[in-house]
Amino acid sequence: MTSPADRAATGGASTRPPAGPTTPATAAGGPAGAEGGRGPGTVLEAVLERITYANEETGYTIARVSAGRGDGELLTVVGPLLGAQVGESLRLTGRWTTHPRYGRQFEVWSYLTVLPATVQGIQRYLGSGLIKGIGPRMAERIVAHFGTDTLEVIEKEPERLVEVPGLGPKRTAMIAAAWEEQKVIKEVMVFLQGVGVSTSIAVRIFKQYGESSISVVRNQPYRLAEDVWGIGFKTADTIAQAVGIPHDSPERVKAGIRYTLSQAADEGHCYLPAPNLVADAVKILQVPAELVTACLEELVAAEGVVREQVPGPDGTVPAVYLLPFHRAETSLAASLRALLAAPRDRLAAFADVDWDRALGWLRERTGAELAPEQAQAVRLALTAKVAVLTGGPGCGKSFTVRSIVTLARAKRAKVILAAPTGRAAKRLAELTGHEATTVHRLLQLRPGGDASFDRDNPLDADLVVVDEASMLDLLLANKLVKAVPPGAHLLLVGDVDQLPSVGAGEVLRDLLAAPDIPRVRLTQIFRQAQRSGVVVNAHRVNSGLHPIWKGMDDFFLFPCEEPEEIARITVDVVARRIPRRFGLDPRRDVQVLAPMHRGAAGAGALNAALQEALTPPREGVPERRYGGRVFRVGDKVTQLRNNYDKGAAGVFNGTVGVVTAIHPDEHTLTVLTDEDESVDYAFDELDELAHAYAVSIHRSQGSEYPAVVVPLATSAWMMLQRNLLYTAITRAKKLVVVVGSRRALAQAIRTRGAGRRHTGLTHRLSIPR
Repeated sequence: MTSPADRAATGGASTRPPAGPTTPATAAGGPAGAEGGRGPGTVLEAVLERITYANEETGYTIARVSAGRGDGELLTVVGPLLGAQVGESLRLTGRWTTHPRYGRQFEVWSYLTVLPATVQGIQRYLGSGLIKGIGPRMAERIVAHFGTDTLEVIEKEPERLVEVPGLGPKRTAMIAAAWEEQKVIKEVMVFLQGVGVSTSIAVRIFKQYGESSISVVRNQPYRLAEDVWGIGFKTADTIAQAVGIPHDSPERVKAGIRYTLSQAADEGHCYLPAPNLVADAVKILQVPAELVTACLEELVAAEGVVREQVPGPDGTVPAVYLLPFHRAETSLAASLRALLAAPRDRLAAFADVDWDRALGWLRERTGAELAPEQAQAVRLALTAKVAVLTGGPGCGKSFTVRSIVTLARAKRAKVILAAPTGRAAKRLAELTGHEATTVHRLLQLRPGGDASFDRDNPLDADLVVVDEASMLDLLLANKLVKAVPPGAHLLLVGDVDQLPSVGAGEVLRDLLAAPDIPRVRLTQIFRQAQRSGVVVNAHRVNSGLHPIWKGMDDFFLFPCEEPEEIARITVDVVARRIPRRFGLDPRRDVQVLAPMHRGAAGAGALNAALQEALTPPREGVPERRYGGRVFRVGDKVTQLRNNYDKGAAGVFNGTVGVVTAIHPDEHTLTVLTDEDESVDYAFDELDELAHAYAVSIHRSQGSEYPAVVVPLATSAWMMLQRNLLYTAITRAKKLVVVVGSRRALAQAIRTRGAGRRHTGLTHRLSIPR
């Protein structure tokens, strides 16, 4: 079992048992003093007063603690403290050191939580927000009433809490239940920490399995990777080794094969060729290829995965799919072919329409003439049951869609408009004057991901238009197309030159490659758009040419080389320069889009710096730390996973919002999403949120912002690709500012991008009927 210091070095966090009325166990890594022959170490008992820095990736934390000497002096402690909460009493094991710049500090090797014994310690502990229902003021009242007996009263006689002014039966019951849950969780937590699981992961395991947690972890550890969000194969594998699962166990190898396919799906692939799968799994598992091949055969025989011959660049390849992706790909192809072949036409009125007259009426209605390409797209969408409209910025996709919707509604057609994100749906609604929604809300996805609308219960629509279709991954596209009724028309609109979807597949590109799918590509840049530096330079970058900077009042470069300097200038541009010159709100109107998350100029570090510049801490205003993040009122945040249980109809990966309230007593934080819905998060759910002052370019897909700032550093060399930069530029409506290295910019422009993803959709759409 690894020590806390070892885990900190490899990206893990120190672990701790939950605060509770019983004697807590030591933090994971063994008893104090057992760290790799360093000796017993020094023990420091202190109350955690403030966390000044916490790195989620390494667990390294810098904090200030009070040792209870009565002199008010705060001591600095450093080490793997991620997971410890402000207000907790800690027993720290480590050594005293002297930093050449910061002076004397305590280097933490391990820690455990202890219950405070003094009135002041108990009040600080209860008021820290650890127990739901108790905030600082209520903690003061409770401790004032019960003194040093407070914790014993909560443990043994919680009904007495009603003696405290302001505490009624409802809140008393809440406090008692929260305390009891801490006790129930304790045994599970101690066991999980003993096998190297961090506190945050242990809480998720307990939420999933309850009192069965120990049994599952001990006997079926690889289930964790499939059942518990945030646990991948590597974490499950570490746990499995700790509970004695052999390195060459078939259970381990099969789990590793599934993990390899899952990793490929995270990179966008719907399948892996069998030789690639075996080679990748061998690297991950460190077992012989023969064992992987044998276990793969068992998985295929048991229908755990699907193997099928599909066309590749050099003949057919044995493609291995995880079951959900194979089903989705075959189902999507069948649904599209069924729509194309449907005998009924719900827009039959357009089959023999006088198009010159119809387009003339449209010209009078809109006051603008359609270009030939646009007119072709309008006719196609209203006469073909499946159609794709693609093109770059300034080519008139939006006006074409508006024209299609106007003509369809003139014939009293039932039109449904949707987009993958809330921002894109709002833009579509503004453009057409017709209600639009996200695809997730349109389908009314339920817990588990099943849709309320499907083949058996289709949407009531004659025309379904989906904007930003480049964002549609295979699984979502399959759900959507299944819900389109026979005879209805489906129009997918998007820019195929942008990045493909975050999820597996590249549906828009695959459809354009299938000869039977009708399509129009708009190529003419309109005169008004030709005056926009954003539009002109987006097309230049897409063609492999460098941007034009001179004479552009909406496209700027701040050249600098070092990542730290890039980060400093980026924050200055966002927080001061753009608001001063253009009058834009730095939080609402300006978005930083970074090629990657890590590094000094990555989204992670920029979020911390932008938060300090735009939403600094304020005296008396509550904030909440979770891991390495601090959440404050006013923070721009984004959802990290689909959660079908949140909000009125789920909250989905990529949803952006603003923190509007933090309630320490109720242990909740409220976010107003970009769909104008207020959603509450319990404090133990904050791992679902990340700050969104800066986001990766991938996560920006489907969104549009008045101003975009793009930091480009050579440290992101492997990510610097043409479609990445093109996507970032096309997210801006009014202004683009590039901050960074000319060399990094040149690399992005000349690199055409990663090769095609492993998908079989085009092949399935091209099979002769």
